[in-house]
Amino acid sequence: MTQEEDFQAQLDDLQTEDFGFGTQIRKSPYFDATVRWGAKGFSVYNHMYIPRDFGDPEQNFWNLVNDAILCDVGVERQVEITGPDAAKFTQMLTCRDLSTMAVGQCKYVLITNADGGLLNDPILLRLAENHFWISLADSDILLWAQGIAVHAGMDVTICEPDVSPLQLQGPKSGEIMRALFGDDIMSLKYYWLRELELDGIPLIASRTGWSSELGYELYLQDGSRGDELWEKIMAAGAPFGLQPGHTSSIRRIEGGMLSYHADADSSTNPFELGLDRLVNLDMEADFIGKAALRRIKEEGVSRKQVGVIIEGEPLKGPNTSYWRIEKNGVVIGKVTSAVYSPRLEQNIALAMVATEHANLGARVKVVNRSGVVNEAGTENAVIVERPFYDPKKSIAAA
Repeated sequence: MTQEEDFQAQLDDLQTEDFGFGTQIRKSPYFDATVRWGAKGFSVYNHMYIPRDFGDPEQNFWNLVNDAILCDVGVERQVEITGPDAAKFTQMLTCRDLSTMAVGQCKYVLITNADGGLLNDPILLRLAENHFWISLADSDILLWAQGIAVHAGMDVTICEPDVSPLQLQGPKSGEIMRALFGDDIMSLKYYWLRELELDGIPLIASRTGWSSELGYELYLQDGSRGDELWEKIMAAGAPFGLQPGHTSSIRRIEGGMLSYHADADSSTNPFELGLDRLVNLDMEADFIGKAALRRIKEEGVSRKQVGVIIEGEPLKGPNTSYWRIEKNGVVIGKVTSAVYSPRLEQNIALAMVATEHANLGARVKVVNRSGVVNEAGTENAVIVERPFYDPKKSIAAA
């Protein structure tokens, strides 16, 4: 058996025995490549496997903030909306005003239900006058949009296209893109997109990403060429220190970025999250949840998202359950996402707390499931501004 055959046999064993993947959960076009490049663990997102472990998460963080990482985010499924009424229908789905959105532009949007609850916080891409992609966080917006369309009385077609994104993120991602596509790619502006080809591989590139770093997303439009695309990017990135990686919990919490299902769900409204800027109640166009959001804004909210610094020993990893927050023995909220930041040398967290307790500098008590975060009776955490790092997003927008 040759060395190559031996390696393939080990790979087959890894996929069939260690992971035990069946066929009911889909794999991205990059799945085999990520296993070859060291993926050791996966979770499920949008009914697909996503790599979550390439070794030490702290090293993954440093790779991201110092050099660049390539992430398989094929799980960011696209909801494609086309047809004569595509723009009108897309506006109905989101509370953000899209009236000035140009072809070639991307926007971070919120999709709300009739009660004003958050169903998804995707990136919206406008590829043509009547051609949109909704690049999803982890919820079934394809089914939601198709259901809304049944009774909307609009001429639209809604489907999931053969599109699978990769994220190339980090300070050296621009130089890697230049190596792949030439100097002209450097003119691509933050939150804009461009149609490209790489050796005949059809792509959409956007200056977006889930990292708060300089970065790009590459939307592959031919799933049969996923393995080829991964290898081409890794080869081009080798001189710049590019590493395979996964979306970093450390960096996204530093940047105050939401993780749907963790920090928000359908019972959470935009005003609780401080996302008022994405809710345009004065626009003429109607959207699902408009009346509810107007009422919520008038009445005010009973809880707010805050940043929290948790004192004590460094956390060994992200929280895997919600931790309660107490004040004078009364539960006032919960930690939704927590992690140790090696750069800030602090345990940092996003939390939802009662509005009357959402005061900067207030000391509170955080209690995790095992109780190891706190000492009994001790206020071991303080409420702070978020994001924790680069509050103006100047790094990503540079």
